[in-house]
Amino acid sequence: MSDEKDLAFFEKYLTLWIFLCIGIGIALGEVFPQIAVQIDSMQVYHVSIPIAILLFFMIYPIMVQIDFKQVVKAGKTPKPVLTTLFVNWAVKPFTMLFFAWLFMSHVFAPYLTEAQASQYIAGMILLGVAPCTAMVLVWGYLAKGNQGHTLVMVAINSLMMLFLYAPLARLLLGMSNIIVPWETILLSVSLYVGVPLVAGYISRIYLLKNKGSDWFKDKFSPAMHNISITALLITLITLFSLQGKVILDNPLVIAMIAVPLLVQVFFIFFLGYGISKAIGLSYEDAAPTALIGASNHFEVAIAVAAMLFGINSGAALATVVGVLIEVPVMLGLVKISLRTRHFFK
Repeated sequence: MSDEKDLAFFEKYLTLWIFLCIGIGIALGEVFPQIAVQIDSMQVYHVSIPIAILLFFMIYPIMVQIDFKQVVKAGKTPKPVLTTLFVNWAVKPFTMLFFAWLFMSHVFAPYLTEAQASQYIAGMILLGVAPCTAMVLVWGYLAKGNQGHTLVMVAINSLMMLFLYAPLARLLLGMSNIIVPWETILLSVSLYVGVPLVAGYISRIYLLKNKGSDWFKDKFSPAMHNISITALLITLITLFSLQGKVILDNPLVIAMIAVPLLVQVFFIFFLGYGISKAIGLSYEDAAPTALIGASNHFEVAIAVAAMLFGINSGAALATVVGVLIEVPVMLGLVKISLRTRHFFK
């Protein structure tokens, strides 16, 4: 079987591999908890160094394939940028508050205490005001979107988080003592986006100059694609080895928290997708616009929840559920994007 057919087979069943890796991660965390403790201890300002290394190998193969002329072009195109900003900052935090309140305070109210509901709502709010700044590069890449636009929005969202995360969290939580881990935000953006970006830019120029575009396209790019997907799967195993015990100890609560998060993800995705179609964006811009809005920067949300409410709080648990649903759901949205791309022709 050719490499292309192998890759097609691998991608065709990627959802299966993802759920398998989630299961392996949870099992490893349960059987070898000391390993999870050791991995979890390797942190700087709440940023996991092992996860940062894995994310490098997941993001670098995407960065190195970006034509940076397209990034400049995307930065000069206001409609997709403004649409993404509108969905991410003017809509998403408030719809997350609404869905969290609807399900925790009403639909699931008979099964929760008022204190529990309040904690879970707080955790979901912290997720809602933290747009993803790294993983969306993977989703945009898999959806065959405009990576120039995706990279521009990663840069803008990273900057916006520094200024808007605390005020929005304070407003929606109704709290005045929001502690924003600036070091966590800055370090995570630097490690997850900055380092792979610089490495990708420099190595792309070098390889194209010394190896040629044919070698880059036919040999290097397919190898990088496989490395990126493999790093994604290993990242999942690592993440869920860290969170497995929490998930196993709270299955019913996990399910209840997952419902409003899933409703939010699909609502924001289709809102961004619909607005993009209505204003005449191409599929290549519409897909990343919708995917960026649907995903979250769960590490920042977990760090803030732990600082405000404690690592064993309901708020922290809600942010962990964000990790649980993020990858399989976003992969599903990538497939929806690819299957509906003809709507934009």
